[in-house]
Amino acid sequence: MAGTSAGKTAGKAYIVGVGTTKFEKPETRDWQFWDMAREAGAGALEDAGVPYGLVEQAPVGYCYQASTAAQRAVYELGLTGIPVYNVNNNCATGSTALMMARQFVASGLNDCVLALGFEKMKRGSLGGGAGSSDDFATSPVARHYGIMAARHGFEMSPPTAQIFGNAAREHMERYGTTPEQFAAVGEKNHRHSAANPQAQFQDVYSLDEILGSRTVHEPLTKLQCSPTSDGSAAAVVASERFVAEHGLADRAVEIAGQAMTTDTEESFASGSCIDVVGKPMSRAAAERVYEESGLGIEDVDVIELHDCFSVNELLTYEALGMCPEGGSGKLVADGATTYGGRWVVNPSGGLISKGHPLGATGIAQCAELVRQLRGEADVRQVDGARVGLAHNIGLGGAAVVTMLRRG
Repeated sequence: MAGTSAGKTAGKAYIVGVGTTKFEKPETRDWQFWDMAREAGAGALEDAGVPYGLVEQAPVGYCYQASTAAQRAVYELGLTGIPVYNVNNNCATGSTALMMARQFVASGLNDCVLALGFEKMKRGSLGGGAGSSDDFATSPVARHYGIMAARHGFEMSPPTAQIFGNAAREHMERYGTTPEQFAAVGEKNHRHSAANPQAQFQDVYSLDEILGSRTVHEPLTKLQCSPTSDGSAAAVVASERFVAEHGLADRAVEIAGQAMTTDTEESFASGSCIDVVGKPMSRAAAERVYEESGLGIEDVDVIELHDCFSVNELLTYEALGMCPEGGSGKLVADGATTYGGRWVVNPSGGLISKGHPLGATGIAQCAELVRQLRGEADVRQVDGARVGLAHNIGLGGAAVVTMLRRG
């Protein structure tokens, strides 16, 4: 399929260990990025029961630190001289690092790779994207915002909220989606996060409270928008041979399929913010993963997806094939994406409530799924979960979809 990459790898790859820090409001804790990376990385190695000396390579994701910050972070785990890669792919950075780790292993190049992501951010809303220039004419996402401006103009609200908020307005005009249906995403994910001790927010809000919070860019209110966050996540990815030799079968979760898609002409041709924010990328990546894994959305039990804004969760339902086009508002309103429904989506609280440290987000999504598939998610546990799907997207653009399977 044009515009996608699934690595076309020959062997299997497994996640055998995961580690995450608590996601926190920036400047809450007196720590440096290497402190959080050490905590998450050491946690993943301990979870796997693997010493750092067996790690052969380390792709490391972040957006807001200087070049070679990856080395500074990994050096906290050991000075073994392994190759360390600095990865930046906007909000899809973490999943990009994980995909690199999977490709290194499944290709037969390595048996054990550490994927690590971290972010130490500043308070306040994101601008035009991670590391973007204040001059939108030279910003990497200038083309995306130009499409938005041609149809909706450009206002004073945060640019990322504008482009997703305008996608929400288009969805309302096209399908009759209501503000209450967007707010239902925020209500659900805040409710889920109350059971996650590592979430940035653990408060439960009513639908009326979600709707009544400060408007960021209509129809999106503050409690429907992901915050800036500090935090880190890590995963140890291993080959089938490594799993067998080290007796890790009881810890191993297979990466059954994985694909990345970037923008195609479809992203821009319609002039719609729905396409510009990545729905075509997400759909293409999901289709490739279903093909590679032999699993479909009907086989999935639990999903962690990129709810940077409530509207993106609804767009992603449609991109993943969970409902017909335009049917996502009804899907969430009917309770199909929470406990007791057809799928449990964002049991961690998602980006809206768990938090969104850009470099860590994609790996943290998979860490939650690994814990779910192992039956280790405590009160968040989705009964009988055997298959999980992660979706991580960044403007600019990149969409990564990962299918995980346990036994």
